[in-house]
Amino acid sequence: MVERKTYLRNLILLRDTHLIKVITGIRRCGKSTLMTQFQNYLLTEGVTPERIVSLNFEERGNSNFADWKAVFDHILQLLPQNAPCYVFLDEVQAVTHFEKLVDALFVKPNIDLYITGSNAYLLSSELGTLLSGRYVAIHLLPFSFAEYVSAFPSSHNTDKLFRQYMNNSCFPQATNLQNTAPDMVNTYLKSLYDTVVVKDIVQRHHLRKFDTLQKIVNFLFDSVGSIVSPNNITENLRKISTEKLSHNTVLKYLRFFTESYLVYPVKLYNIKGKRLLESNYKYYVVDLGLKNILQTNNPTTDLEHKLENVVYFELLRRGGEVFVGRSQNGEVDFIVQKANNLTEYYQVAFTANDEKTLKRELSSLKSIRNSFPKYLLTLDYDNTNIDGIQKINVIDWLLQERETH
Repeated sequence: MVERKTYLRNLILLRDTHLIKVITGIRRCGKSTLMTQFQNYLLTEGVTPERIVSLNFEERGNSNFADWKAVFDHILQLLPQNAPCYVFLDEVQAVTHFEKLVDALFVKPNIDLYITGSNAYLLSSELGTLLSGRYVAIHLLPFSFAEYVSAFPSSHNTDKLFRQYMNNSCFPQATNLQNTAPDMVNTYLKSLYDTVVVKDIVQRHHLRKFDTLQKIVNFLFDSVGSIVSPNNITENLRKISTEKLSHNTVLKYLRFFTESYLVYPVKLYNIKGKRLLESNYKYYVVDLGLKNILQTNNPTTDLEHKLENVVYFELLRRGGEVFVGRSQNGEVDFIVQKANNLTEYYQVAFTANDEKTLKRELSSLKSIRNSFPKYLLTLDYDNTNIDGIQKINVIDWLLQERETH
Protein backbone atom coordinates (compact mmCIF):
# COMPACT_ATOMS: atom_id res chain seq x y z
CA MET A 1 0.00 0.00 0.00
CA VAL A 2 1.39 3.39 -1.03
CA GLU A 3 1.30 5.80 1.89
CA ARG A 4 -0.30 9.13 0.93
CA LYS A 5 2.15 11.06 3.06
CA THR A 6 1.18 14.64 2.23
CA TYR A 7 -2.54 14.06 2.68
CA LEU A 8 -1.98 11.97 5.80
CA ARG A 9 0.16 14.70 7.31
CA ASN A 10 -2.63 17.22 6.70
CA LEU A 11 -5.16 14.99 8.47
CA ILE A 12 -2.79 14.58 11.41
CA LEU A 13 -2.41 18.37 11.65
CA LEU A 14 -6.20 18.77 11.58
CA ARG A 15 -6.90 16.03 14.12
CA ASP A 16 -9.22 17.10 16.96
CA THR A 17 -9.77 20.57 15.52
CA HIS A 18 -13.40 21.70 15.66
CA LEU A 19 -13.82 21.37 11.92
CA ILE A 20 -15.37 18.75 9.68
CA LYS A 21 -12.68 17.25 7.48
CA VAL A 22 -14.15 16.82 3.97
CA ILE A 23 -12.09 14.66 1.59
CA THR A 24 -13.16 15.01 -2.03
CA GLY A 25 -11.90 13.61 -5.32
CA ILE A 26 -12.84 11.43 -8.27
CA ARG A 27 -13.96 7.88 -7.60
CA ARG A 28 -11.21 5.38 -6.82
CA CYS A 29 -8.52 7.99 -6.26
CA GLY A 30 -7.82 6.58 -2.80
CA LYS A 31 -10.14 8.41 -0.40
CA SER A 32 -11.16 5.25 1.50
CA THR A 33 -7.56 4.07 1.67
CA LEU A 34 -6.46 7.43 3.03
CA MET A 35 -9.07 7.21 5.78
CA THR A 36 -7.90 3.69 6.61
CA GLN A 37 -4.29 4.92 6.81
CA PHE A 38 -5.36 7.70 9.17
CA GLN A 39 -7.35 5.27 11.31
CA ASN A 40 -4.26 3.06 11.57
CA TYR A 41 -2.30 6.12 12.69
CA LEU A 42 -4.90 6.81 15.39
CA LEU A 43 -4.55 3.24 16.66
CA THR A 44 -0.77 3.65 16.94
CA GLU A 45 -1.41 6.82 18.94
CA GLY A 46 -3.41 4.92 21.56
CA VAL A 47 -6.96 5.45 20.30
CA THR A 48 -8.91 2.27 21.11
CA PRO A 49 -10.90 0.58 18.29
CA GLU A 50 -14.29 1.16 19.94
CA ARG A 51 -13.70 4.93 19.68
CA ILE A 52 -13.51 4.70 15.87
CA VAL A 53 -16.60 4.23 13.68
CA SER A 54 -16.17 3.93 9.91
CA LEU A 55 -19.08 3.52 7.47
CA ASN A 56 -18.86 3.28 3.68
CA PHE A 57 -22.27 3.99 2.17
CA GLU A 58 -21.41 2.32 -1.13
CA GLU A 59 -21.10 -1.03 0.66
CA ARG A 60 -24.17 -3.23 0.43
CA GLY A 61 -24.28 -3.71 4.20
CA ASN A 62 -24.81 0.01 4.74
CA SER A 63 -27.43 0.50 2.02
CA ASN A 64 -30.33 -0.49 4.29
CA PHE A 65 -30.35 2.72 6.32
CA ALA A 66 -33.72 4.35 5.66
CA ASP A 67 -32.61 7.93 6.31
CA TRP A 68 -30.05 10.09 8.05
CA LYS A 69 -31.68 9.66 11.48
CA ALA A 70 -31.18 5.89 11.33
CA VAL A 71 -27.48 6.40 10.56
CA PHE A 72 -27.16 8.96 13.35
CA ASP A 73 -28.76 6.64 15.93
CA HIS A 74 -26.62 3.71 14.76
CA ILE A 75 -23.41 5.68 15.19
CA LEU A 76 -24.32 6.92 18.65
CA GLN A 77 -25.10 3.36 19.76
CA LEU A 78 -21.63 2.24 18.68
CA LEU A 79 -19.63 5.01 20.36
CA PRO A 80 -18.72 5.14 24.05
CA GLN A 81 -19.94 8.17 25.96
CA ASN A 82 -17.69 10.84 27.46
CA ALA A 83 -14.61 9.88 25.43
CA PRO A 84 -13.07 11.50 22.34
CA CYS A 85 -14.28 9.55 19.29
CA TYR A 86 -13.63 9.56 15.55
CA VAL A 87 -16.34 9.08 12.92
CA PHE A 88 -15.56 8.38 9.24
CA LEU A 89 -18.35 8.53 6.65
CA ASP A 90 -17.33 7.35 3.17
CA GLU A 91 -19.38 8.52 0.15
CA VAL A 92 -21.79 10.24 2.53
CA GLN A 93 -23.78 11.83 -0.31
CA ALA A 94 -25.48 8.44 -0.78
CA VAL A 95 -27.45 9.08 2.44
CA THR A 96 -30.75 10.92 2.01
CA HIS A 97 -30.41 14.41 3.57
CA PHE A 98 -26.77 13.67 4.34
CA GLU A 99 -26.18 17.32 5.23
CA LYS A 100 -28.48 16.91 8.27
CA LEU A 101 -26.55 13.83 9.37
CA VAL A 102 -23.23 15.68 9.11
CA ASP A 103 -24.57 18.68 11.01
CA ALA A 104 -26.07 16.51 13.78
CA LEU A 105 -22.78 14.67 14.30
CA PHE A 106 -20.73 17.85 14.16
CA VAL A 107 -22.58 19.48 17.07
CA LYS A 108 -22.15 16.42 19.31
CA PRO A 109 -19.29 16.88 21.77
CA ASN A 110 -16.33 14.51 21.60
CA ILE A 111 -16.82 13.58 17.92
CA ASP A 112 -14.10 14.34 15.40
CA LEU A 113 -15.78 13.97 11.99
CA TYR A 114 -14.30 12.97 8.61
CA ILE A 115 -16.37 12.57 5.42
CA THR A 116 -15.65 11.78 1.77
CA GLY A 117 -17.48 12.33 -1.49
CA SER A 118 -16.81 11.73 -5.18
CA ASN A 119 -18.59 14.77 -6.53
CA ALA A 120 -18.20 18.52 -6.08
CA TYR A 121 -21.95 18.49 -5.39
CA LEU A 122 -20.98 17.56 -1.84
CA LEU A 123 -19.75 21.09 -1.15
CA SER A 124 -21.86 23.01 -3.64
CA SER A 125 -25.09 21.64 -2.16
CA GLU A 126 -26.90 22.35 1.08
CA LEU A 127 -23.90 21.01 3.01
CA GLY A 128 -21.66 23.81 1.85
CA THR A 129 -24.26 26.40 2.85
CA LEU A 130 -25.18 24.75 6.14
CA LEU A 131 -21.62 24.23 7.31
CA SER A 132 -20.04 27.39 5.92
CA GLY A 133 -16.98 28.17 8.00
CA ARG A 134 -17.15 24.85 9.84
CA TYR A 135 -15.32 22.52 7.48
CA VAL A 136 -11.96 22.23 5.75
CA ALA A 137 -11.74 20.55 2.34
CA ILE A 138 -8.88 18.24 1.40
CA HIS A 139 -8.91 17.51 -2.32
CA LEU A 140 -7.43 14.12 -3.16
CA LEU A 141 -5.91 13.30 -6.55
CA PRO A 142 -4.66 9.97 -7.97
CA PHE A 143 -0.99 9.16 -7.41
CA SER A 144 1.65 11.78 -7.98
CA PHE A 145 4.69 10.54 -9.88
CA ALA A 146 6.61 10.31 -6.59
CA GLU A 147 3.86 8.11 -5.13
CA TYR A 148 3.76 6.08 -8.35
CA VAL A 149 7.51 5.42 -8.15
CA SER A 150 7.13 4.17 -4.57
CA ALA A 151 4.65 1.54 -5.86
CA PHE A 152 7.52 -0.04 -7.85
CA PRO A 153 10.29 -0.41 -5.23
CA SER A 154 12.28 -2.90 -7.30
CA SER A 155 12.50 -0.59 -10.33
CA HIS A 156 15.15 2.12 -10.31
CA ASN A 157 14.65 3.28 -13.91
CA THR A 158 12.69 6.49 -13.36
CA ASP A 159 12.70 7.33 -17.08
CA LYS A 160 10.89 4.07 -17.84
CA LEU A 161 8.49 4.58 -14.92
CA PHE A 162 7.69 8.07 -16.17
CA ARG A 163 6.81 6.79 -19.63
CA GLN A 164 4.60 4.25 -17.89
CA TYR A 165 3.03 7.00 -15.77
CA MET A 166 2.24 9.08 -18.86
CA ASN A 167 0.86 6.21 -20.95
CA ASN A 168 -0.98 4.05 -18.41
CA SER A 169 -2.69 5.41 -15.30
CA CYS A 170 -2.00 6.91 -11.88
CA PHE A 171 -5.17 5.58 -10.21
CA PRO A 172 -4.12 3.43 -7.23
CA GLN A 173 -5.84 0.23 -8.38
CA ALA A 174 -4.63 0.66 -11.97
CA THR A 175 -1.11 1.06 -10.57
CA ASN A 176 -1.51 -2.19 -8.61
CA LEU A 177 -2.67 -3.92 -11.78
CA GLN A 178 0.37 -2.58 -13.65
CA ASN A 179 2.41 -4.62 -11.15
CA THR A 180 0.30 -7.77 -11.19
CA ALA A 181 -1.83 -7.89 -14.38
CA PRO A 182 -0.83 -5.12 -16.80
CA ASP A 183 -3.12 -6.43 -19.53
CA MET A 184 -6.11 -5.61 -17.32
CA VAL A 185 -5.30 -1.92 -16.78
CA ASN A 186 -7.34 -0.65 -19.72
CA THR A 187 -10.27 -2.90 -18.83
CA TYR A 188 -10.24 -1.47 -15.32
CA LEU A 189 -10.03 2.11 -16.61
CA LYS A 190 -12.96 1.61 -18.96
CA SER A 191 -15.02 0.27 -16.07
CA LEU A 192 -14.01 3.19 -13.88
CA TYR A 193 -14.82 5.70 -16.61
CA ASP A 194 -18.25 4.15 -17.13
CA THR A 195 -18.94 4.32 -13.38
CA VAL A 196 -18.03 7.99 -13.17
CA VAL A 197 -20.06 8.91 -16.23
CA VAL A 198 -23.10 6.81 -15.35
CA LYS A 199 -23.31 7.32 -11.58
CA ASP A 200 -21.93 10.83 -11.15
CA ILE A 201 -23.22 12.42 -14.34
CA VAL A 202 -25.97 10.52 -16.21
CA GLN A 203 -27.93 9.19 -13.22
CA ARG A 204 -27.39 12.18 -10.96
CA HIS A 205 -28.58 14.64 -13.58
CA HIS A 206 -31.14 12.36 -15.30
CA LEU A 207 -29.53 12.77 -18.71
CA ARG A 208 -30.87 11.11 -21.85
CA LYS A 209 -28.41 12.34 -24.50
CA PHE A 210 -25.50 10.04 -23.70
CA ASP A 211 -24.06 10.33 -27.22
CA THR A 212 -23.83 14.11 -26.86
CA LEU A 213 -22.10 13.77 -23.52
CA GLN A 214 -19.59 11.30 -24.94
CA LYS A 215 -18.78 13.55 -27.90
CA ILE A 216 -18.04 16.47 -25.59
CA VAL A 217 -15.81 14.27 -23.40
CA ASN A 218 -13.91 13.09 -26.49
CA PHE A 219 -13.47 16.69 -27.62
CA LEU A 220 -12.13 17.77 -24.21
CA PHE A 221 -9.75 14.82 -23.95
CA ASP A 222 -8.41 15.47 -27.44
CA SER A 223 -8.01 19.19 -26.59
CA VAL A 224 -5.95 18.83 -23.40
CA GLY A 225 -3.64 21.84 -23.15
CA SER A 226 -5.53 23.84 -25.79
CA ILE A 227 -7.74 26.85 -25.16
CA VAL A 228 -11.38 25.83 -25.28
CA SER A 229 -14.64 27.78 -25.19
CA PRO A 230 -18.28 26.59 -25.24
CA ASN A 231 -18.61 28.23 -28.66
CA ASN A 232 -15.82 26.28 -30.33
CA ILE A 233 -17.03 23.03 -28.73
CA THR A 234 -20.50 23.73 -30.14
CA GLU A 235 -19.16 24.61 -33.59
CA ASN A 236 -16.89 21.57 -33.80
CA LEU A 237 -19.58 19.13 -32.68
CA ARG A 238 -22.08 20.54 -35.14
CA LYS A 239 -19.67 19.53 -37.92
CA ILE A 240 -19.79 15.86 -36.89
CA SER A 241 -23.40 15.60 -35.70
CA THR A 242 -26.81 16.45 -37.09
CA GLU A 243 -28.14 16.89 -33.56
CA LYS A 244 -28.94 20.44 -32.51
CA LEU A 245 -26.57 21.46 -29.75
CA SER A 246 -27.05 24.69 -27.84
CA HIS A 247 -24.46 26.84 -26.11
CA ASN A 248 -26.28 26.32 -22.78
CA THR A 249 -26.24 22.53 -23.17
CA VAL A 250 -22.47 22.58 -23.62
CA LEU A 251 -22.06 24.82 -20.56
CA LYS A 252 -24.22 22.46 -18.51
CA TYR A 253 -22.26 19.38 -19.56
CA LEU A 254 -18.93 21.08 -18.84
CA ARG A 255 -20.16 21.78 -15.32
CA PHE A 256 -21.14 18.12 -14.88
CA PHE A 257 -17.67 16.96 -15.98
CA THR A 258 -15.89 19.29 -13.58
CA GLU A 259 -18.21 18.45 -10.68
CA SER A 260 -17.37 14.78 -11.11
CA TYR A 261 -13.63 15.67 -11.11
CA LEU A 262 -13.21 14.06 -14.53
CA VAL A 263 -11.68 17.24 -15.97
CA TYR A 264 -10.30 20.38 -14.34
CA PRO A 265 -10.82 23.82 -15.90
CA VAL A 266 -8.02 26.38 -15.70
CA LYS A 267 -8.76 30.07 -16.18
CA LEU A 268 -6.67 32.35 -18.35
CA TYR A 269 -4.92 35.25 -16.64
CA ASN A 270 -3.86 38.45 -18.38
CA ILE A 271 -0.36 39.02 -17.01
CA LYS A 272 -0.04 42.68 -17.98
CA GLY A 273 -3.56 43.69 -16.98
CA LYS A 274 -3.54 41.41 -13.93
CA ARG A 275 -7.07 40.20 -14.54
CA LEU A 276 -8.84 36.95 -15.38
CA LEU A 277 -10.15 36.29 -18.88
CA GLU A 278 -13.51 34.67 -18.22
CA SER A 279 -14.65 33.29 -21.56
CA ASN A 280 -11.99 30.67 -22.34
CA TYR A 281 -10.39 27.85 -20.37
CA LYS A 282 -7.90 25.08 -20.71
CA TYR A 283 -9.06 21.67 -19.51
CA TYR A 284 -6.88 18.91 -18.06
CA VAL A 285 -7.97 15.31 -17.52
CA VAL A 286 -7.56 13.88 -14.02
CA ASP A 287 -5.76 10.77 -15.29
CA LEU A 288 -3.97 10.34 -18.60
CA GLY A 289 -4.98 6.68 -18.67
CA LEU A 290 -8.58 7.78 -19.18
CA LYS A 291 -7.48 10.03 -22.03
CA ASN A 292 -5.51 7.20 -23.63
CA ILE A 293 -8.37 4.68 -23.62
CA LEU A 294 -10.76 7.15 -25.30
CA GLN A 295 -8.30 8.94 -27.55
CA THR A 296 -9.19 9.04 -31.21
CA ASN A 297 -5.83 10.59 -32.19
CA ASN A 298 -2.48 8.87 -32.08
CA PRO A 299 -1.48 9.05 -28.37
CA THR A 300 2.17 9.65 -29.29
CA THR A 301 1.42 12.89 -31.17
CA ASP A 302 0.48 15.06 -28.18
CA LEU A 303 3.31 14.26 -25.77
CA GLU A 304 3.84 17.94 -24.97
CA HIS A 305 0.22 18.41 -23.91
CA LYS A 306 0.33 15.22 -21.83
CA LEU A 307 3.46 16.49 -20.10
CA GLU A 308 1.64 19.77 -19.45
CA ASN A 309 -1.22 17.73 -17.93
CA VAL A 310 1.18 16.00 -15.52
CA VAL A 311 2.73 19.32 -14.45
CA TYR A 312 -0.67 20.95 -13.88
CA PHE A 313 -1.80 18.30 -11.39
CA GLU A 314 1.55 18.33 -9.60
CA LEU A 315 1.17 22.08 -9.15
CA LEU A 316 -2.30 21.50 -7.69
CA ARG A 317 -0.86 18.97 -5.24
CA ARG A 318 1.76 21.47 -4.09
CA GLY A 319 -0.83 24.11 -3.30
CA GLY A 320 -1.98 27.46 -4.62
CA GLU A 321 -4.27 28.66 -7.39
CA VAL A 322 -3.15 27.70 -10.88
CA PHE A 323 -3.82 29.82 -13.98
CA VAL A 324 -2.71 29.93 -17.61
CA GLY A 325 -0.88 33.20 -18.36
CA ARG A 326 -1.48 35.34 -21.44
CA SER A 327 0.48 38.40 -22.56
CA GLN A 328 1.53 40.23 -25.72
CA ASN A 329 4.73 38.19 -25.65
CA GLY A 330 2.91 34.85 -25.74
CA GLU A 331 1.62 32.31 -23.28
CA VAL A 332 3.02 31.21 -19.94
CA ASP A 333 1.82 27.65 -19.36
CA PHE A 334 1.15 28.09 -15.65
CA ILE A 335 1.04 30.86 -13.08
CA VAL A 336 0.73 29.69 -9.48
CA GLN A 337 -0.46 32.11 -6.82
CA LYS A 338 0.52 30.86 -3.39
CA ALA A 339 -1.18 31.67 -0.10
CA ASN A 340 1.85 33.63 1.14
CA ASN A 341 1.54 36.13 -1.76
CA LEU A 342 4.26 34.35 -3.71
CA THR A 343 3.82 33.86 -7.46
CA GLU A 344 5.57 31.20 -9.52
CA TYR A 345 5.78 30.93 -13.32
CA TYR A 346 6.18 27.67 -15.25
CA GLN A 347 6.84 26.92 -18.89
CA VAL A 348 6.62 23.28 -20.02
CA ALA A 349 8.31 21.80 -23.10
CA PHE A 350 9.07 18.23 -24.10
CA THR A 351 12.56 19.37 -25.09
CA ALA A 352 14.34 22.70 -25.48
CA ASN A 353 17.71 21.45 -26.66
CA ASP A 354 17.82 23.40 -29.90
CA GLU A 355 18.43 27.15 -29.74
CA LYS A 356 15.24 28.18 -31.56
CA THR A 357 12.96 26.20 -29.22
CA LEU A 358 14.82 27.39 -26.12
CA LYS A 359 14.52 31.02 -27.20
CA ARG A 360 10.78 30.62 -27.83
CA GLU A 361 10.10 28.92 -24.49
CA LEU A 362 12.12 31.49 -22.53
CA SER A 363 10.73 34.58 -24.25
CA SER A 364 7.41 34.66 -22.37
CA LEU A 365 9.14 34.19 -19.02
CA LYS A 366 11.76 36.85 -19.75
CA SER A 367 9.05 39.40 -20.51
CA ILE A 368 7.76 39.16 -16.91
CA ARG A 369 9.52 41.95 -15.03
CA ASN A 370 9.47 40.80 -11.43
CA SER A 371 11.68 38.78 -9.10
CA PHE A 372 9.31 35.85 -8.55
CA PRO A 373 10.62 32.33 -9.39
CA LYS A 374 10.42 31.25 -13.04
CA TYR A 375 10.92 27.70 -14.28
CA LEU A 376 11.30 25.89 -17.58
CA LEU A 377 10.43 22.20 -17.15
CA THR A 378 11.57 19.77 -19.86
CA LEU A 379 12.66 16.17 -20.29
CA ASP A 380 16.19 17.35 -21.13
CA TYR A 381 18.87 16.20 -18.72
CA ASP A 382 20.51 19.55 -18.06
CA ASN A 383 19.47 21.55 -14.99
CA THR A 384 20.78 25.08 -15.49
CA ASN A 385 20.00 28.70 -14.67
CA ILE A 386 19.46 30.89 -17.74
CA ASP A 387 19.21 34.60 -16.97
CA GLY A 388 17.44 33.88 -13.69
CA ILE A 389 15.13 31.22 -15.18
CA GLN A 390 15.69 27.76 -13.73
CA LYS A 391 15.65 25.01 -16.35
CA ILE A 392 14.87 21.71 -14.59
CA ASN A 393 14.38 18.15 -15.77
CA VAL A 394 10.70 17.48 -15.12
CA ILE A 395 11.33 14.04 -13.63
CA ASP A 396 13.79 15.53 -11.12
CA TRP A 397 11.23 18.23 -10.32
CA LEU A 398 8.43 15.70 -9.79
CA LEU A 399 10.60 13.64 -7.45
CA GLN A 400 11.53 16.64 -5.30
CA GLU A 401 8.23 16.07 -3.51
CA ARG A 402 9.27 12.52 -2.73
CA GLU A 403 12.56 13.64 -1.20
CA THR A 404 10.99 16.27 1.07
CA HIS A 405 8.30 14.10 2.67
